[in-house]
Amino acid sequence: MKFNRITKILSVLFLIAIGLAIWIYWRNIYSRGSLKLEILAPNQVELAEEIEYTLKYKNDSSVVLEDPRLIFEYPEFSILEEGKPQREEINLDPIYPGEERTISFKARLLGRENETKTAKTSLSWRPKNLSARYERTTSNTSQIKIIPLTFEFDFPSKLEAGREITLRINYFSSASYPLSNLRIKAEYPAGFQFSESTPKGLDQDEWEIGLLNKAEGGRIEIKGSLPAEVSAQKIFKAQLVAWQGDKGIVLKEMTKGIELVQPSIYISWQINGSPQYTANVGDYLHYEIFFKNIGDNTLENLFLKASLGGVLDLDTVKSDSGQFQKDIRTIIWDQTTLPQLQILSPLEEGKVDFWVKSKNNIPSEVRNPVASVQVDLSKVSEEIVTKVNSKLIISQKGYYSQGLFENIGPYPPQVGTTTTYNISWQAKSLYNDLKNTKVRATIPSQVKLTGEFIPKEAKLSFDPNSREIVWEIGDLFAGDSGSEIQFQIAFTPSLDQRGQTPDIISGARLTGEDSWTGKTLEVSSSAVNTTLPDDPTVNGQGIVQ
Repeated sequence: MKFNRITKILSVLFLIAIGLAIWIYWRNIYSRGSLKLEILAPNQVELAEEIEYTLKYKNDSSVVLEDPRLIFEYPEFSILEEGKPQREEINLDPIYPGEERTISFKARLLGRENETKTAKTSLSWRPKNLSARYERTTSNTSQIKIIPLTFEFDFPSKLEAGREITLRINYFSSASYPLSNLRIKAEYPAGFQFSESTPKGLDQDEWEIGLLNKAEGGRIEIKGSLPAEVSAQKIFKAQLVAWQGDKGIVLKEMTKGIELVQPSIYISWQINGSPQYTANVGDYLHYEIFFKNIGDNTLENLFLKASLGGVLDLDTVKSDSGQFQKDIRTIIWDQTTLPQLQILSPLEEGKVDFWVKSKNNIPSEVRNPVASVQVDLSKVSEEIVTKVNSKLIISQKGYYSQGLFENIGPYPPQVGTTTTYNISWQAKSLYNDLKNTKVRATIPSQVKLTGEFIPKEAKLSFDPNSREIVWEIGDLFAGDSGSEIQFQIAFTPSLDQRGQTPDIISGARLTGEDSWTGKTLEVSSSAVNTTLPDDPTVNGQGIVQ
């Protein structure tokens, strides 16, 4: 009995030893080989350039590697094909001894200049006939060497203390791939008082750029003032940031300082008698520029320059004392034509003036036009920016045989008999967006609305007391084809109108608030009478019978 028990124990130990030997054998067989894993990619790249990560792996063992699982993690803030996750997981086919394979992953990298971006990968597997899993990891780092973006400040290095400053942020992309979800963030020095910016931002220090294609760019203009701290240096900073979800990555940043100096000359101006004039297309503008020595020293042999820009018509410049050089768009005054420029004592004042028109025909693609004059005198510069109102167009036409509605009644019209007409209104704004836009007209007592109008969603109303028709357009965007409505009216001539061509609707009046200048604008059309000059089929035969 005892012998049998010992025999069983020895048998179990023998089996364990055999199993252990087999495990050690397979383990040793596998340990003599390994899996090679590497990522191939360029060492240096350009921002947003498409690069290819080639993942290469090889089974150098004599054992089949089963259930291989690959994980590839793109560098943070990579631009990927739509639907691609930041971390890809792939189940691979078994890898046989000596077998070598490659897999490619494509991405575009975002980051700042000289920043390194790392791709990571891991491959895990189970050797055949073993339950244990093994894993190999590796990575590859690429450096963003080229940032094909222009991002710079544009403002003087010196400014008279206490004066307003206009700083500009210019940006431009030469990247081969469109950059989206861009914002610009500014950081102002202590004491800076923000006034306004063009365009308006998300806040006083942040602007949304959105999409930036190759060869596209823009400018942000910020106006504000700095404290009267002579000899102080103020530092402005800005960043160009790309956003992915709620995370942002800085692509470009810049810093520029400005020194506040003791003012010596004070420059002011007025246009057509106003220091804050708003111009219309084709306006004659009378510029008066005043200057005063507010320093302690006498200034001698000065030059004053006025450089003209924006939508000013250079062919209309007139100046009694200044010399206009059209090729450089500049009017120049010197001591030979203006005695105050020869010697300007402390507290002494002077004045120059000139006339110029804003252009009658501004290109239709221009948005938010300005007339600008840069004044330079003894290292002091001032920019006079005059906003220009939009040009409104209102078209009112009347039809009998044309239009969206079929008309009834005799033509020419007859006393006591009703004839219907189609009235068309079209409103358009050429340069600036409008809000609170409306068209108004009145109809005489012999005319009424039939209730027919298109589009049906239009806000058309009628006041029977004032006889006024009002079409509320709301927002009217610059450059659009315009807003249009057609409606039908019915005219029943009275006896005293026989032999006449009475008006069936007054002139239409288009009003709206210019979103660029803040001014309320108005333009009117002619009235429409029974001759219907815009209907070619009636040949002006509109005398009431």
